[in-house]
Amino acid sequence: MRDDRPTALVTCDGTGLLPSVVYYGKHGLIMVGNSAKAHLQSEPTRTIDSAKRYMGRGYDEQLAGQLSHLRLAEPESEADRKVVRFDLGERSVTPVEVSAEILKSLKKSAIDQLTHVGGVVITVPAYFDEAQRQATKDAGRLAGLDVLRLLNEPTAAALAYGLDKNTQGTYAVYDLGGGTFDITILELQDGVFQVRSTGGDSALGGDDFDRVIAARMLEAMGFDPGATVPSDVVALVLSVAREIKHSLSQSTTAEVKLPARGGNEVAFALSRDELATLAAPLLARTELASRRALRDAGLTPAQIEGVILVGGSTRMPAVRAFVEKVFGQVPLTDLDPDLVVAYGAAISAAALSGQGEDVLLLDVLPLSLGVETMGGGVDKILPRNLSIPAGARSTFTTYADNQTGFEVHVVQGERELAQDCRSLARFKITGIPPMPAGMARLEIEFQVDENNLLHVSARETTTGIEQSIDVTPSYGLSEDEIEQMLIDALDHGEQDLEARRVADARVEAERVLLATEKSLRDDASLLDPSELARINTAIADLHAVIERTRLSADVKATHINSRLDELDDATKAWAGRRMNQAIARALGGQQLEQVAHSVEAARGVDAHVHEHEQNRSGRRI
Repeated sequence: MRDDRPTALVTCDGTGLLPSVVYYGKHGLIMVGNSAKAHLQSEPTRTIDSAKRYMGRGYDEQLAGQLSHLRLAEPESEADRKVVRFDLGERSVTPVEVSAEILKSLKKSAIDQLTHVGGVVITVPAYFDEAQRQATKDAGRLAGLDVLRLLNEPTAAALAYGLDKNTQGTYAVYDLGGGTFDITILELQDGVFQVRSTGGDSALGGDDFDRVIAARMLEAMGFDPGATVPSDVVALVLSVAREIKHSLSQSTTAEVKLPARGGNEVAFALSRDELATLAAPLLARTELASRRALRDAGLTPAQIEGVILVGGSTRMPAVRAFVEKVFGQVPLTDLDPDLVVAYGAAISAAALSGQGEDVLLLDVLPLSLGVETMGGGVDKILPRNLSIPAGARSTFTTYADNQTGFEVHVVQGERELAQDCRSLARFKITGIPPMPAGMARLEIEFQVDENNLLHVSARETTTGIEQSIDVTPSYGLSEDEIEQMLIDALDHGEQDLEARRVADARVEAERVLLATEKSLRDDASLLDPSELARINTAIADLHAVIERTRLSADVKATHINSRLDELDDATKAWAGRRMNQAIARALGGQQLEQVAHSVEAARGVDAHVHEHEQNRSGRRI
């Protein structure tokens, strides 16, 4: 926070945004952000994006039928079916672990700029259920963060707008990100943020717009609809589709060349109007959720005083035009839709730490919570859109004579049958004396905290027997798995750090090699045979040590850096001669543009070989 206004810290990519992409290389190499995206096409099954969509989901809930380059691991047991795992070949990782790597990267960036990170506020889609929220908390814990609060993303956005503009009234927050969609109706009055209703779709977002474009591309490339497509081709078309989508926010048409089946190239063009047509069915799904949220709040679009846009996908002209049509007004875009949620989280964190203005946030349950009754029905104890923190209790009795126990099955959802809702937890109450049916009384109490996490207690009133549970959803990592991951992180901390140093050094060395080899093609004539032989030997040695890092975990970053030093020494004199040659050309009456190009080329070795000295203290950004 600066001058009571939030500012975005710089990520490892050098901007305020970090792409949620993680690359898992061999020998423990892990990259996050744009450096990870660079591996999408070459190693698609090792490059995980949109993991947020899989948070809290079981294997049987995987997003079947969607175009994806990811490879899911087949479950080996019934327990394995409770969580999605991405197959990397030699091992698998869960969405929680992927998210933890992203949070670790953000934590490192924050520490680099703030020197210390205490408690954090993590934002989540408003329509995340208990399992997805618990998985998010697990990811924060695995990243070594003290999670003060899980804050719904639309609420965070409204917080940023409300405090920034001293806004009053009832607003809709239309949040269309890369992987999820939320719609929230809020009332802002005298510093109190009251959520009236919320809705959405945790499997709808900008990724789906990419998929409809990519499907059109595959047809142009000669793939039949529904045909199996190699993962590298899927990664290619999804990546190009994303670029086209972004460019159509600025231009009215976009055209690219794609490799067709058979080795030829095919031109693919898409207009902004065509994209709007492709997007229409997806946008219609957001309209259904928006109108339902308005109905739950007892409002019409005309009673909404403003619509706040959140999420990068709301930059699309088709989305903005659609929102204007649904709500009958031009949406608010004063704050960056990619950063507004982070601003709200910063405001919330400042308030929780006592450093900012105290704000009362009254959020709501996104989905109803209840228990399964005899016959498979659901008794909803806490209905959706109830303000939280919240609590309620309900009383149940026995179904059969001499029944000595109850099994409590906690579920979440709006369906009437338990089998159609999300199973959160099961526990038993035993030791009840035999009684006629209907005599025993079981009082079940639900308590939901400000993070939307659930505590359940049950008490048999005639005997006083009690049982309680903090609900850790059935879909997610177990406490033992989380603990083991934390132990592994501590036990292998130094090894992990060295692996990161090696990865950074290797990236730097490969960059230097490319620059040096290009310079040799341009100006090898400035070298005598002995100099050329020395440089070629240094290049070969550097290539060799890089290759050894791929084959063995014993190679250290210092080994790479020492070979970089040798190449540095071998090219210093040559770099000077290349600079002198560029200056001589400049004095020969060349145009300014040509001179600049010559000087820049001459600086190639100096700028690329010697720059690595400045980058050894940390990863190149």
